[in-house]
Amino acid sequence: MRDYELMYIVRPNLSDDEISPIVERINNYVATLGGQVKEVIQTSPWGRRRLAYNIENFQDGYYVVTNLLLDPRQASELERSLRLSDDILRHMLVRPGGTEA
Repeated sequence: MRDYELMYIVRPNLSDDEISPIVERINNYVATLGGQVKEVIQTSPWGRRRLAYNIENFQDGYYVVTNLLLDPRQASELERSLRLSDDILRHMLVRPGGTEA
């Protein structure tokens, strides 16, 4: 198991009530893959922020950062799932220290 930091941007056209289940779904998927969301710094929503450039005609996005433990062999499966999600505009999974997964 390795430490990872997952940052993803959720579509801004969703309400705050719709964002929470998305975050919970991703955390549950990490557990399904045999990983765990760290409890010390579990999930830190940055909230709505302006994007540096438009993504799918959106100027804003809802940023969420999650620290987790995950088997390196499962990291690509997590990224595949995030790419297929319609609610996620972009994501980045990195190992602390600056190296990408």
